[in-house]
Amino acid sequence: MSGGVDSSVVAGLLQQRGARVVGLTMQLWNQRRLPELVPEGGPTGRCCSLDDVYDARYVAQHLGIPYYVINFEDRFEEQVVRPFIDEYLAGRTPIPCTLCNNFVKFDQFLDMAAGVGASRIATGHYARLSYDEPSGRYQLRRSVDTSKDQTYFLFGLKQEQLARTDFPLGGFTKPQVRELARELGLPVAEKPDSQEICFVPNGDYAAFIDAYFRERGIEPDRTHGEILDTEGHVLGEHEGVHRFTVGQRRGLRIAAREPLYVIATEPASQRVIVGRNEDLLRARLVAADVNWISIPPISTPTRAHVRIRNKHLPALATLYPTTDPARVEVHFDEPQRAVTPGQGAVFYGGDLVLGGGWIE
Repeated sequence: MSGGVDSSVVAGLLQQRGARVVGLTMQLWNQRRLPELVPEGGPTGRCCSLDDVYDARYVAQHLGIPYYVINFEDRFEEQVVRPFIDEYLAGRTPIPCTLCNNFVKFDQFLDMAAGVGASRIATGHYARLSYDEPSGRYQLRRSVDTSKDQTYFLFGLKQEQLARTDFPLGGFTKPQVRELARELGLPVAEKPDSQEICFVPNGDYAAFIDAYFRERGIEPDRTHGEILDTEGHVLGEHEGVHRFTVGQRRGLRIAAREPLYVIATEPASQRVIVGRNEDLLRARLVAADVNWISIPPISTPTRAHVRIRNKHLPALATLYPTTDPARVEVHFDEPQRAVTPGQGAVFYGGDLVLGGGWIE
């Protein structure tokens, strides 16, 4: 239970259906750390705050179910925060929510749930899950409410994790969930959705990395370097490749006659390459560490729709297998803008999530 309307409605629905429900909240990040990052008036719109823990406890009391807070701060820092920092310093753009799902929420949390006698966990993710008898596989599908669909962040889940998981909200739209919350009398029925990453209260990833290093007494490696155009001309200087991501336009601090965008970052040389919007188009990508969910690893070219970031409209492509079943080449029918290393490439067949991997 995150303290939001979605997980609260899940608890209420399961209780209505006669299930024995225990509410568990994960304490992931000490909100008192790095106070210099908290904006004036306090952080707003992020998940897992102290207020969220209070709201989750209040909902559990309202429903009359047992409730516990589980401290996963060490695991979260090791498996999510540090990789998040390392990826940015390596010139990649990470997805901390996916890492959290893979290594905390559907890993350690499942073990903890078993420790309190729960055979299954249920979450407020907007996704659908079914079991396919012929293949013997659990299949992940997009939610009915495509505007809230969260399957992009779930592509790393394994069969053994899906076998013990329920997504009760996959067949509802968000307005329907709000109405269910009102019918259940939940005190969070009108609570706004969370938006920001829980450990970055001001949304400034580079400032978070700098503050984290200061807190830990770590002297970062040299990060300043040159900003160049695609022809190699030096246009300016920067203070670290971790301050840039592919497709970024703002914050370049260089004068130009036309809008320029980050095309690539080169951590080894500390160079940032910028160019025009059309320079961002890519016809192919390679996805590594691919996790096949609803189908076995492909052995022949396979048609699919591919999503390369959460808000990206899935694009038609052909998936080509390689000698490594966890590595796939993706060739788009039409070039796609801002294919970003470190993001996920998730493969869909209709509403079925075939699998996904990390863009190299």
